[in-house]
Amino acid sequence: MKTIHRIPCNHKKSNHSILRNNKGFTLIELAIVLVIIGLILGSVLKGKDLINSAKQKNFHSTFLKTWQLSVASYYDRTGYLLGDGVINGGTAARDGHFDNISGATFGAANGIDATLKKVGLEVPVTNMVNSGQYSFKGAYSGTQTILMYLYYLTSHTDGNADNRLYLTNIPTDLAIGLDKIIDSQMDSTAGSFRQYPDNTDATGAWPDASTTAVVNASLIIDF
Repeated sequence: MKTIHRIPCNHKKSNHSILRNNKGFTLIELAIVLVIIGLILGSVLKGKDLINSAKQKNFHSTFLKTWQLSVASYYDRTGYLLGDGVINGGTAARDGHFDNISGATFGAANGIDATLKKVGLEVPVTNMVNSGQYSFKGAYSGTQTILMYLYYLTSHTDGNADNRLYLTNIPTDLAIGLDKIIDSQMDSTAGSFRQYPDNTDATGAWPDASTTAVVNASLIIDF
């Protein structure tokens, strides 16, 4: 009897191997990819938060704190309040209050800058366009110039009137950060650093920085 040898056909096996090799990611592999993407996004967002926090601390130390110390140093050397009365760089008679002087006029002939220099104090000018004016130059959203005033403000939720460093056109996220740095809390109506007017929101909430780009704020100066 003649033996017939069958030649094995690998057609089905080959197709099966091709299908097996061309299959997509497993659920576990997709989960790992999503976790990695989440970690990367988290790191990016955390990095942005750290950068903004550094900018806020820099503004506080090189601008607000420096002016606050200048006012205190002037008082220690002279016994008078800087910006109170013409003799102290102000514009009116002495009454124990700031004379509502804007940063734009700090450099006048007998203004705040000249008054500080007369008693041997340096004028804070770090990162500023002019004395009392700070330009972000794109550091936040766009280029804002904050104008500072030595103001005697009377609009308070607590009914008090205080001498303040009054800041206009300050980025909202910066104001919120400064409130946390100075008062260790975020309350726009209480503490030394407040929104102006400080009765803008009875709950003490700051505006949403995503919809309100800039606000006015103030730092109370006490002696």
